[in-house]
Amino acid sequence: MTLSKKMGAEFIGTFWLVLGGCGSAVLAAGIPDLGLGYLGVSLAFGLTVLTMAYAIGHISGCHLNPAVSLGLWSGGRFSTVEIVPYIIAQVLGGIAAGAVLFFIATNSTEFESLGGFASNGFGEHSPHGYSMMAVLVTEIVMTFMFLIIILGATDKRAPAGFAPIAIGLGLTLIHLISIPVSNTSVNPARSTAVALFQGDWALGQLWLFWLAPIVGAVLAGIVYRWFESEDRY
Repeated sequence: MTLSKKMGAEFIGTFWLVLGGCGSAVLAAGIPDLGLGYLGVSLAFGLTVLTMAYAIGHISGCHLNPAVSLGLWSGGRFSTVEIVPYIIAQVLGGIAAGAVLFFIATNSTEFESLGGFASNGFGEHSPHGYSMMAVLVTEIVMTFMFLIIILGATDKRAPAGFAPIAIGLGLTLIHLISIPVSNTSVNPARSTAVALFQGDWALGQLWLFWLAPIVGAVLAGIVYRWFESEDRY
């Protein structure tokens, strides 16, 4: 598969992740008595990854996330030369979805009540007021566990064909845990996609949602590589 096709798949996949996940948060979560709430948004993010894993997994591997690409690289599963092109495709796909979502949302008379446009934040911009350090630890740990799930589910020794289900449900669980803390990133492309349109504080805090997921992902790759190493004794 050519790199351009892989990048195209990553663009489309990340577009779907942001449109489906952030779209459910912005457009459907807060409707009184009928809204999806945290559970519905968590499922939406998980479903975007599950559906795209089956749709484009055989084309690009369905990373949809710079942290995933870097975690797979640190785990010895991904080529160094493809890291930057993948990240570019992921970020652009996310921004395109953010633009579509912003257009839809701003054509509502209730746009002002939509809050932070599904942006990630800490302190006063955390959904429940969690500190910067709490958000940093949460994002590192959640991304670490996400990559452990991905690396384990896609291991050649794992049951074939079930990886998308494990990964999608894993992302759902991560959101159930951490939406109240940080609005859940574990994905720099997802965070960038909406922060650009929210602006102001979201852009000022965006650095954390690049740093923490990447740290967690790279650490997971190193740990899983240890699991895969041959026992000598």
